[in-house]
Amino acid sequence: MKPNKTQIKFGLIAVFVVLLTFMVGRCSRGKAVHIEDAGAHEEHVSTEPEVWTCSMHPQIQLPKFGKCPICFMDLIPLEGGDDGGGEREVRVSEYAAKLMELETTPAVRRFGEAEIRMIGKVDYDETGTSYISSWIAGRIDRLFVDYTGIPVQKGDHLAEVYSPELFTAQEELLQAIRTLESLKESQSSTLIETAKKTIDAAREKLRLWGFSAEQIAEVEQRETPSEHMTIYSPGAGIVIHKNAQEGMYVQTGTRIYTIADLSTVWVQLDAYESDLNWLKYGGKVEFSTEAYPGETFTGTISFIDPVITASTRTAKVRVIVDNQEGRLKPGMFVRALARPKVAAAGRVMDEGLAGKWISPMHPEVIKDEPGPCDVCGMPLVTAESLGYVTENEGNAPLLIPVTAALKTGKRAVVYVEIPNSEKPSYEGREVELGARLGDYYVVESGLEEGDLVVTRGAFKLDAELQIRAKPSMMSMPSESQNVDHSTHTDSPVEIIVQETPEAFTQQLQQMIQSYFTLQQALAGDDPQAATIAAAATKEALDAIDMGLLSGDAHMIWMDHLKNFNAAFRPLKAATEIEDQRAAFLSLSQQLIKTVQTFPVPETIYQAYCPMAFDNAGAQWLQSSEEVLNPYFGDMMLRCGEIQQTFNDSTHKSMEQGATEPASSEQTLCPVMGGAINKEVYADHNGLRVYFCCPGCDTTFKEDPEKYISQMRAEGVEPAKTEVPHAH
Repeated sequence: MKPNKTQIKFGLIAVFVVLLTFMVGRCSRGKAVHIEDAGAHEEHVSTEPEVWTCSMHPQIQLPKFGKCPICFMDLIPLEGGDDGGGEREVRVSEYAAKLMELETTPAVRRFGEAEIRMIGKVDYDETGTSYISSWIAGRIDRLFVDYTGIPVQKGDHLAEVYSPELFTAQEELLQAIRTLESLKESQSSTLIETAKKTIDAAREKLRLWGFSAEQIAEVEQRETPSEHMTIYSPGAGIVIHKNAQEGMYVQTGTRIYTIADLSTVWVQLDAYESDLNWLKYGGKVEFSTEAYPGETFTGTISFIDPVITASTRTAKVRVIVDNQEGRLKPGMFVRALARPKVAAAGRVMDEGLAGKWISPMHPEVIKDEPGPCDVCGMPLVTAESLGYVTENEGNAPLLIPVTAALKTGKRAVVYVEIPNSEKPSYEGREVELGARLGDYYVVESGLEEGDLVVTRGAFKLDAELQIRAKPSMMSMPSESQNVDHSTHTDSPVEIIVQETPEAFTQQLQQMIQSYFTLQQALAGDDPQAATIAAAATKEALDAIDMGLLSGDAHMIWMDHLKNFNAAFRPLKAATEIEDQRAAFLSLSQQLIKTVQTFPVPETIYQAYCPMAFDNAGAQWLQSSEEVLNPYFGDMMLRCGEIQQTFNDSTHKSMEQGATEPASSEQTLCPVMGGAINKEVYADHNGLRVYFCCPGCDTTFKEDPEKYISQMRAEGVEPAKTEVPHAH
């Protein structure tokens, strides 16, 4: 049966109604979801900060999250509504604290471990080295040990020497024995006594010529003299030198062999003078060799050279090592690590030596009570007399993680969490740091045990104080700009500009160009290119003819050359880019001094990154004004600022003398330390001072003389203006 038109019509209407109902439901639900999401977004936005800034460049303030246009670091939220607290106190909201990813660690008192890394090589133990010499004049007819490297034992025959004098001495002994036998029937005691003394004298003569008691007895039993004498080894060891050949005539005392006992060896290490305070006689040292990868050997410090090598600023440290298996070979290169435990006041603690007695000549001899040394017989001494303290005597130092300290020269700023605060609150404190012990610093003053120090995000808190115009690490007087944080000098070094011939200047320029290639390779994260550039830089340095200089310039260059060579040693050995960057810092520090002392005509830019090496800060030189950071590479390529420009005018200013500080054009804001914007300035008493951003000019007007004096102290002279005007 076919459906009629009416049925078809009602069917279509029903389908249309169902579809319409479904679409209305979807629209209604979609709208509800959209409204709900919008509400959540609105609620979220209402809690987010509206201004985002850079912890390195606080003059950057943007309306949304992103990257800093200068250094490309992530922007952080700027909280503008809470300026409460003390002068160095910063309060943030819970939301801002989470975005900053702040982490705290308590300052603790415990014995820290210093890590002293040294390099050196295995050497012979001099106390186990002996010479085999000829006791008589004669001719070597036979060498039983005819090449070096042969191991010998005590009593092994080594050589046979012919000597007419030896034949005569044996004949004298045999004749004296025959004389005594012929006097057996004699009644003269005097003759018999004389014959006995003659025999003793003949035996003593042979003994002094190297005959053993067994050899003398053999001559007497044989009853015939021999023209040859056999030389035996007095001890066990390895023949390391053969100084004679068969058929060679020798005199009394002529050296034939050198034998070394390798059951004990020395490891000769180079220790920097800054590490010598932690190294003590009797201390333990671990080391490894290329021959046995992954295996660690242990030795004991037996001697520390009292004299520093001037060219390397290192001292020799001798480590005595047991080598019964003979695995360590003289000449092997080693990498050593000493981990002394450090107590307060820079003393060294070793709980294993508490109450012990040590030999002053042989540190391996340790006893529980006084007495003589088993090796040399010298009286034992206490461990305390050698500079050690016991765990009970030495107070544990106060330690904080390295990442907690924002270093500014010898001083440092640490941010401490203020307990029991309504909002997350932190206080900046100036502390005095002691030695670095691995991942920790010793705190000499400024903190108490249990203080919660910020170990992550401290730089962001410091930037927050900068933005709020409060005292911070970056605004500490006389240490915020142009400070080499790695050298920690108390005052500027006087630089005397030297006049140099054109040929020397051209050679120096070649080295600087190679250095720029090295700097660009590190900025490009290319360790292979850095290795090639480092070798080229060293080659250019070696090509500089110091004979072109005379007088003071020659002597100053010799001092610079020593420092360059010391900087190139770790750079040449480095294969990992982090090691290359650490060595590049030493090279850069010296080159900065060199371009200040020996001017070149090209323009060179001195750059500085305060975040390099765990916020210690580092400088370098580059050929372009755009920052190319060699210490971070692509991770923070633009992080840093240009501190100084070297050109002809710079050196002319330096030549004015040390009595007048050289003045340079203003490039940095005296309030915040950022790059100046010449559209933002203030005039005071005919002087115009530029700032990085609006707001700094207001701060300047509160005490203009303070900031102008600070600028002049740093060698910067404000621009002059005829009409006083504030903008």
